[in-house]
Amino acid sequence: MNAIEPNLFALLLFTIFSSVASMGFFVMSGVFPLTTRPELTRPLGLAMVLLNTLLLLLVLYGTVTYGITHLRWTSMVIAGGMAFLFTPALFNIWPGKWRDGFVGLAIVMIGLGCSAYGLQIMV
Repeated sequence: MNAIEPNLFALLLFTIFSSVASMGFFVMSGVFPLTTRPELTRPLGLAMVLLNTLLLLLVLYGTVTYGITHLRWTSMVIAGGMAFLFTPALFNIWPGKWRDGFVGLAIVMIGLGCSAYGLQIMV
């Protein structure tokens, strides 16, 4: 395995961060357009959507930066692709009321926040 990717710990972290970012992407893609989600057009809902979008962009940027500095580009492509490919299975396990409302946004916000903090420490 060292011939393929010598830094397995960095590859594991990149895969975790990619999976969290993919989950955030799938949850946030169900939020837009906001006209279809009247419960999210209130101030609290808009704040959660805005914060999750900013955290998602931050985690995506940090994940790519982390991958560029610690991994080979082939490892980034394969691990990121696998995370994006298999994350919908985890997304479909969630009950619909959790992923489509405030609870889903709160869970994603916690996951993205923890990932952003972890990336800030790692990079």
